[in-house]
Amino acid sequence: MDESREKVKEQYLRGVRKGIPVIFGFIPVAIAYAVMARQGGLSTFETVLMSALVFAGAAQMMAVEMIVQGSGAMAIIIATFILNLRHLIMSTCVVERMKEPNLRKKLLAAFGVTDESFAIFTTEPEGRCTTMYFLGLITVTYGSWVAGTVIGAVASDLLPPIVSASLGVSLYAMFIAILTPNIRGNKRIALLVILTAAVNSILNKLMASSWALIASTLICAFAGTFFVEMEDEPVESIEISEDEIKN
Repeated sequence: MDESREKVKEQYLRGVRKGIPVIFGFIPVAIAYAVMARQGGLSTFETVLMSALVFAGAAQMMAVEMIVQGSGAMAIIIATFILNLRHLIMSTCVVERMKEPNLRKKLLAAFGVTDESFAIFTTEPEGRCTTMYFLGLITVTYGSWVAGTVIGAVASDLLPPIVSASLGVSLYAMFIAILTPNIRGNKRIALLVILTAAVNSILNKLMASSWALIASTLICAFAGTFFVEMEDEPVESIEISEDEIKN
């Protein structure tokens, strides 16, 4: 029994360690969102509550912009739902990789899925993809996002607008850093990334940026099914020694 608990604890702590680099991207972006929300008229409580319940940077920033523009609640809900449709696919992939039968833990894990946690988790060998590992990972990502929001909401009156605008770049820089090692090993994925960026740039001239992002993602994801091939992981990669887990 003690050995089992120790193994679960080790899996959780390993997820925590994997999530630490994400802190340096999440906190600045959360601060930028909080400053934007406070400038848009949201109270400190409302700003932090949105981060605690929604936990989606791009959707939160878009929602704040729509609130400032005077959009209705239903329009905001529909727009953020469409923007976050990818989370349905990502959550399904994450839950599918978890072999444990505990449904409650899986549902909790699905709430914490973001682009960054998805990228980290799905590039791990399947033998390491446990529910507790992912819960450890999202403990860091969720905690840093909410903490950054609190910092930004409290300090909103001290930061000039140009600072909050510049902080938004860090989220994209962080995700590029996560994505780059994977596209280096697969030229077709690299081509798909470039194609998606090109299509998004073109569509941005024809429609709203949020719709352009959705359309380019769907179009290029569909196109990628015809020419991107993922290599199967060898069976040996699933066998992990205790030394590897500790590292």
